[in-house]
Amino acid sequence: MKRNRLSFMNKVLQSSPAVKQPKLGCHSSLSQTHMRAALLDWGNLPHHVVLRIFQYLPLIDRARASSVCRRWNEVFHIPDLWRKFEFELNQSAASYFNSTHPDLIQQIIKKHAAHLQYVSFKVDSSTESAEAACGILSQLVNCSIQTLGLISTAKPSFLNMSKSHFVSALTVLFVNSISLSSIKIEDTPVDDPSLSILVANNSGTLRRLKMSSCPHVSSNGILCVADHCQGLRELALNYYMLSDKLLLALSNETHVNLEHLRIDVMGENAGQIEFHSIKRQSWDALIKHSPGVNVVMYFFLYEEEMETFFKEETPVTHLYFGRSVSKEILGRLGLNCPRLTELVVCANGIQVIDTELICIAEHCKNLTALGLSECEVSCSAFIEFVRLCGRKLTHLSIMEEVLIPDDVYSLGEIHTEVSKYLGRIWFPDVMPLW
Repeated sequence: MKRNRLSFMNKVLQSSPAVKQPKLGCHSSLSQTHMRAALLDWGNLPHHVVLRIFQYLPLIDRARASSVCRRWNEVFHIPDLWRKFEFELNQSAASYFNSTHPDLIQQIIKKHAAHLQYVSFKVDSSTESAEAACGILSQLVNCSIQTLGLISTAKPSFLNMSKSHFVSALTVLFVNSISLSSIKIEDTPVDDPSLSILVANNSGTLRRLKMSSCPHVSSNGILCVADHCQGLRELALNYYMLSDKLLLALSNETHVNLEHLRIDVMGENAGQIEFHSIKRQSWDALIKHSPGVNVVMYFFLYEEEMETFFKEETPVTHLYFGRSVSKEILGRLGLNCPRLTELVVCANGIQVIDTELICIAEHCKNLTALGLSECEVSCSAFIEFVRLCGRKLTHLSIMEEVLIPDDVYSLGEIHTEVSKYLGRIWFPDVMPLW
């Protein structure tokens, strides 16, 4: 370990303009040893070198290092070191990650709040941790945050706390930070009025907004964001927030090209079976305005809940089915999803999907990735699928139990044929036996 550290320090010192390298060759080995010892005097390292090292340290180690000497303590307070910070909050008895010490939190708020630009909060499943995060948020009044992320490591703890407390804390930040460009507030009780405040203060700077699973936000609330934030390039939301009006707003000639649209499709209410449909004209308007946009859809529905989808052409590029999907829906993909580049099917049941898979290969000319699990495909059909896709199929993850031997190919032969068409060695994935 010590040798690795010395090697790393040598590389850092060699790249540092502030440290002159010794001229070796005419010095004795003793002199060389003394010179190397002088060079590796950690207390004399240039500020920018110590700063680079500090940026890789956890906060608690950074704080301990600041007490080594005056020079390191000076680096500890350099503003560049505090532009990006992650607050970790948990109840120690029920969490697996370290929590940011309360004393350090207060020091950050008191001395470095004005320097914070990229801030995230990682909380465990406890309501107490979520409330502590909001307590910190409400104190960030003298800062200009550009990126905010609220992350629940387990169940969405922010949804279990008081909605008024959360909205009040978030509003403080929205009012005082007038240059927010990226916000991740998924699984939180954010609501339409707080989004209006966000728009009023940050409409000219907001570029990314991720807010899936926010039950208090309506389609009108997200429409307000799209109408006023003309620079928005990335958006993540639940399907119930998606509307024809929203797609048309994102397609307005004054709006920048959208780059990424993620849609999580799940029931707004327990037992919901029927879902609204989006007109093809609305999708067409979006693609005409933003031809390079990635439309990513995650489905968390059962077979009987998916009847509404893919009856008309849908410009989805990345498609993930987290639950069982019917042969009928898979058959629609090949006919109505020409932009599809990535498909993952976690389950289909015991029905063979040979025809559907080949239809996808024939019509989805941009397909580069496929993942299959808990479904059935004959070896011959799978090889034909790979032959049609060819070497553009860069990612292929198929569980071995998915492939059904037939009269033409056995499991022992399939990897050779698939490897031939892919132009690289390929084997099916195998479930490990513990």
